[in-house]
Amino acid sequence: MTPHRTSQTMKPATAAKKLEVYLKATPAEFQEGTVSRDELDALRSDPPAWLRDLRRNGPHPRSVVAARLGVSISGLARGGVTEALTTQEIEELRAENPEWLQRERATQAEVQKEALRLKEKNATPAKPARPTSRKRP
Repeated sequence: MTPHRTSQTMKPATAAKKLEVYLKATPAEFQEGTVSRDELDALRSDPPAWLRDLRRNGPHPRSVVAARLGVSISGLARGGVTEALTTQEIEELRAENPEWLQRERATQAEVQKEALRLKEKNATPAKPARPTSRKRP
């Protein structure tokens, strides 16, 4: 006889992070309860209307905003963006293309280029060391 397994639960903040939505924009019942792994899987596979709307229109958490703008979260902070933005606000920023956004995109491109270079370097097998022969006196 196997013991009854309880489902793991998580705080709403963790679930919102996994769903890539801004917690403060979720319904009150989501924010106040706990979310089981099964419930999280159900939200992912068949998202309710509120979740589809949040993903489409926002407000989006900073990680999503950063990804949509092609910058890092730190780059957002340096640019003065500290709060969640809606899809419309993200599009307006893209259209405006302020200097800080251009600079942060260039920085992010350099970081990604360097990461790729290091990945390729580490993927190339190192040449085996050649044994040296020592002459004994």
